[in-house]
Amino acid sequence: MREPVSIALIGAGVMGRQHLAYLQGLEGARLCAVCDPDPAAAAVAAEQGVAYFADYRQMLEQLRPAAVIVANPNSLHVSTALDCLAAGAAVLLEKPVGVDLREVRRLVAASAATGVPVLVGHHRRHNPLIARARQLIEEGALGRLVTVTALWQLRKPDSYFDIPWRREAGAGLLLTNLIHDLDLLRHLCGEVSQVQAFTSNGVRGFANEDSAAILLQFANGALATLTGSDAVAAPWSWELDSGENPVYPRQADQPCYLLAGTQGALSIPQLRRWHYAEADAGWHQPLQQSQETFESEPALRRQLEHFIQVVRREVAPLVSALDAGRTLALVEAIREAAESGRRCAPSLLSES
Repeated sequence: MREPVSIALIGAGVMGRQHLAYLQGLEGARLCAVCDPDPAAAAVAAEQGVAYFADYRQMLEQLRPAAVIVANPNSLHVSTALDCLAAGAAVLLEKPVGVDLREVRRLVAASAATGVPVLVGHHRRHNPLIARARQLIEEGALGRLVTVTALWQLRKPDSYFDIPWRREAGAGLLLTNLIHDLDLLRHLCGEVSQVQAFTSNGVRGFANEDSAAILLQFANGALATLTGSDAVAAPWSWELDSGENPVYPRQADQPCYLLAGTQGALSIPQLRRWHYAEADAGWHQPLQQSQETFESEPALRRQLEHFIQVVRREVAPLVSALDAGRTLALVEAIREAAESGRRCAPSLLSES
């Protein structure tokens, strides 16, 4: 039997505790510490039967864990991850990978220089549903991908914004929510060559956006729209439609992504596929409908299982810092397009 991988948690908030819930059931890993400057996190450590540290740097020096889950505030992601890499600890870094591309470039360079891997927590890529959708696209079930309609529309309660930072610049739905959808669109459809966008804070008037309408052109020629708002009474979003997180009431019959190609179309998360019986058929013939299947498993658990393999250097990260940086570059291009009224291209990131 191989020794379990020792993993420390930095950040015991909502996301950190979700990781803990799945980490408990994994034979290949053991939690060794909980780190958070909030004294309330000491109770979380006590519940888990592990050491508590207010300062994660002390933990890195004293325990030398093989790996770390970083789930602290966005603005601390890169600086924390850099300290972990310097200590030789592989990192599962919650999304977003960082708050601007300059710091992400430092993280990419540090991971390459040290040889210590970083897996970024765009956990939806680990969902078997998404794996099956990507397989269908790659196998040509849709033919040439032509258009994509993506929706993220729901209403956050007023109490969500009682926390001050959620009303501030940078905490709007682009970086907090739509970054997930943009990452999945890149994963399913390829890289984006240019964007156009409008954003608005017209409902709440906060310093960040509550609504966005985005046009995407992919390098392969496909076109997409992404329409998002956290201020509308609507059922179209991954959270409400996929059933991935049980804290959200599920709207199982509603799609959040509609992909259409020359030979067929696909709705996600239903994985319902439409196509004609004959290749040269058109709008006068009925579309055939089929239901694709997959083995359902929690994406966060699959991500942790993958992380253990990454720590052991058995596989490369499914979402590296470089890969996640390209999604952040897309968010920055959308912001620039909305502010300037021009088409914008995402910045190029490389290993160098």
